[in-house]
Amino acid sequence: MISVLLVDDQTLVRQGIRSLLGLTDDVEVVAEADDGMSGLAAVAEYRPDVVLLDLRMPRHDGIWMLEALRDSDVDVPVLVLTTFDDDELVLRAIRSGAKGYLLKDVTLDQLVGGVRALASGGTWVQPAITDRVLRAAVAGPAADADDVRVESLTDRETEVLRLLASGYSNREIADVLFLAEGTVKNHVSTVLLKLGARDRTNAVLRALQQGLLG
Repeated sequence: MISVLLVDDQTLVRQGIRSLLGLTDDVEVVAEADDGMSGLAAVAEYRPDVVLLDLRMPRHDGIWMLEALRDSDVDVPVLVLTTFDDDELVLRAIRSGAKGYLLKDVTLDQLVGGVRALASGGTWVQPAITDRVLRAAVAGPAADADDVRVESLTDRETEVLRLLASGYSNREIADVLFLAEGTVKNHVSTVLLKLGARDRTNAVLRALQQGLLG
């Protein structure tokens, strides 16, 4: 069972999402919070597998919570679920540590797909905004404001990187490429090392900025 923490300042929205996720057989909402501060406390208390996070909230917003999680020793994947699709806001969220980004007009299948992807170590960005975000990432400043020259990737590493960018987990990549999951993990580690990236999301952003994904 995938445990989920909902962080949204609107009670009705939280109730609706909880009810929808309750229709699945492998996702369970274990706690709710109404801003980033209470969300941070709930993460420490419940240790959820995935956090569903709104961005625009009073007091401590979603970006604040993402940055607080990034600076702490708590490693929990965050899936942003918001009504705002501003390119810069999306990039700020991803650069602050979000592993996925969905708008609140998604279907239940898309939402559950995102939760499952993050719970298994993947990433998930809604297709409707992916192209715009990727263009902004390429055109904008580097995610870490440096000009690191990356080592060349092998063809296999590039294949793995493309699947990472599509939100595939290590197990799914292994299935697609007919490899052992341990081999995929090694490839992912090598890709991160060559790109000088701290995690999978950062690796995808760096690859885009270097033009490695076409």
